[in-house]
Amino acid sequence: MTPPVYALDPESLLVKTEVARDAARPHAEAYRNAEPFPHAAFDNFLPPVILDRVLQDLNDLPSPETSFDRAQERLKTSYVPERLGQYSKNLFYALNSRPFLAFLEELTGINGLIPDPYFMGGGIHRIETGGHLDIHADFNHHGKMNLERRLNVLIYLNRDWKAEYGGSFELWEKGMTRKAKSFVPEFNRMVCFSTTSDSWHGNPETVNHPDGIPRQSIALYYYTATWDETRKGHSTLFRPRPGTADKADRSEATRRVLQEMLPPYVYRKTLGVMRRLGL
Repeated sequence: MTPPVYALDPESLLVKTEVARDAARPHAEAYRNAEPFPHAAFDNFLPPVILDRVLQDLNDLPSPETSFDRAQERLKTSYVPERLGQYSKNLFYALNSRPFLAFLEELTGINGLIPDPYFMGGGIHRIETGGHLDIHADFNHHGKMNLERRLNVLIYLNRDWKAEYGGSFELWEKGMTRKAKSFVPEFNRMVCFSTTSDSWHGNPETVNHPDGIPRQSIALYYYTATWDETRKGHSTLFRPRPGTADKADRSEATRRVLQEMLPPYVYRKTLGVMRRLGL
């Protein structure tokens, strides 16, 4: 898509709500009718100076908040905004603000979007050379706030990135029969998509930049107060691509069996132990 008129001012990181809505409106129909599930991609989404400042902050990263190195998510780390430089923190707060929510609501048709002040799973994502993230559907329930996950926003930070460097973001058909879309994670490209239990996506092709530069992105998730007791929560669901060496993830199947067999209190305690053990 052509870049939206919407842009955060590089100094104040603010924009009027109605300006944000007006910027999203021309793209709403395409977003909602996109296949294999609602999504959009915007190039040159923010003034480049904003992301240049973020990259400066990333030159001095602390130890990662979380780290994954298993068959389904290899050499992947993440950093919550509170542990980044002040400028980057301000950007994350702006992307959780009312004007940006207005942009997303107008684009997606999802009203009552709620940002995540805890940035659970969000922040800066980094995948090193040799790493990847297999095709998956995201966790669907924010337990701390009891909210339903509805929307992902990804903004890429990789200058001069080429498809052959791996790490392209893929969308797959709901039946996992074929890849439907692919986006090279180019600098200042924003991809936004609606999340469900079968919105299959990921970057399964190994990152292999010739200079060993990692793949980096901004990730934010948004929710609605539509969760109820009839729903069943799940963690990330991984699916192997047909005809590949992707490994099936048995941990979620184990969790589902335990959830059916154990009383809720015992299940929660068991799940906590499994997480601490990395299971």
